[in-house]
Amino acid sequence: MRLKDKIAIVTGAGTGIGEAIGHKFASEGASLVLAGLPGDPVEDVVAAIIAEGGAAASFLGDLAEADAASTCVDLAIETYGRLDILVSNAGVFIANAETDAYRIEDFDRTLRANVWTAFLTTKFALPHLRKTRGNIVFTGSEAGFNGSPSFTPYGGSKGFLHAFAKGVALEQAPYGVRANCVCPGAIDTAWTRGTESPIPLAAQETIAAGTPLGRRGTPEEMANIFAFLASDEASYVTGALWLADGGVTPAKGDIGARVPAELRAPPAGTLSLHHSHDGLHGKTVYRAPPSPKAR
Repeated sequence: MRLKDKIAIVTGAGTGIGEAIGHKFASEGASLVLAGLPGDPVEDVVAAIIAEGGAAASFLGDLAEADAASTCVDLAIETYGRLDILVSNAGVFIANAETDAYRIEDFDRTLRANVWTAFLTTKFALPHLRKTRGNIVFTGSEAGFNGSPSFTPYGGSKGFLHAFAKGVALEQAPYGVRANCVCPGAIDTAWTRGTESPIPLAAQETIAAGTPLGRRGTPEEMANIFAFLASDEASYVTGALWLADGGVTPAKGDIGARVPAELRAPPAGTLSLHHSHDGLHGKTVYRAPPSPKAR
């Protein structure tokens, strides 16, 4: 059990990748504080982990607010006595519009969920992580490397996290604290599949063809990477931007379309996940009307 007796906070833990991280960390022996917004099924995930013999507590609140972020960290200390790991996974992908049509309120929502939550939880966790020589794992995105047309603020917010993670890694190394960032591509969650997604259905159909491995990733595949980076097995890894995008970043053309059907199936998972596609429930998604193209 690579995380035996470790204490971890996981933000954005109610659905998708966050739910998978919670289950994976619990299966590896960690005791958890799982955090999410009041409408997220965080308590369902906590109950499932406890039913499987794990240790978990829930925190519901908006971590873009300083008081909530501080209270979340305090809960981990009050419950378990220390903190070893912060997984800064909270974030949203909630608008599809070219930059001039991108609504200011959606830009603000993106920054609050993707940037402010990471900064504030890191700020309040660091004094405790220094005591345990702990570590932080952020959730970035291949969009933070490559940009994302019609989702430019999303890619920009993830680019911030990439630089922030590297800066924290360098700054905190003298205290024995590591920081790394997992950078997923299209993962099989509500953000990339279904009618609630900000990605149009027609564009969703092209994701596999544009991915060299010929498919979306799974939340469990991402959770496996987080577990490694958070563990002592990654003791010499800090400041890393760990791409997990199925090869999208170096790809040219529709390589995924040439992958045989029998190789496109995701691996059989072992985690009991129930909220992989619930990440957009209760959240407003904006899709701008198509803009006329210059001739």
